[in-house]
Amino acid sequence: MVGWFEIPVSDMDRAQVFYENVFQVKIDIQDYGEMLMGWFPFTEGAEGAAGTLVKQDSYTPSHEGTLVYFMSDDVQNELDRVEGAGGKILQAKTEISPEQGNMAIFEDSEGNRVALHSMV
Repeated sequence: MVGWFEIPVSDMDRAQVFYENVFQVKIDIQDYGEMLMGWFPFTEGAEGAAGTLVKQDSYTPSHEGTLVYFMSDDVQNELDRVEGAGGKILQAKTEISPEQGNMAIFEDSEGNRVALHSMV
């Protein structure tokens, strides 16, 4: 049911470097005047939701609120890059159950809580 997500940022350059390093992807920055958006790679018809980093006065990074889960082949892959990219691990790789796989939570460079999920 999730069709889109936006992650608030205070410093787009810092957030771009963080997410590019953790996920090993290219974030495409678009300037819309009073709003900057950093687009995560997405292929139409692919599994999952598209989304962006957003820098705008009305967006405030926070530990509170909705928690976005990024899918992963193995959450440990991304966790191993979080601290080196300027983030903090809040919950290490944890098994949900054998049927539901594993999850982890980290704090990004902007102060947001972000989660990971994998089946291994």
